[in-house]
Amino acid sequence: MSGVREVVEVLARALTDRPDEVHVREKEFKGALLVELYVGPGELGRVIGRQGRTAAALRTLAATSGEKEGKTVTLEIRDGKP
Repeated sequence: MSGVREVVEVLARALTDRPDEVHVREKEFKGALLVELYVGPGELGRVIGRQGRTAAALRTLAATSGEKEGKTVTLEIRDGKP
């Protein structure tokens, strides 16, 4: 598991009421790392936050973690199972 995936997963599990329904997938896509965060039904609002501030913070932390590994990171947040 990469550092980016670990950071996203730990933070998402802390934000949700049902941490066991949080899943993170990674894909190499056009020279960048695509991280997909899946949360359980009804949990999307908690992860996105008011006016998207929490989602923006998650994306910033993922990008910073990726920089340490020399990767460009894109974080997508999705509702449901992978």
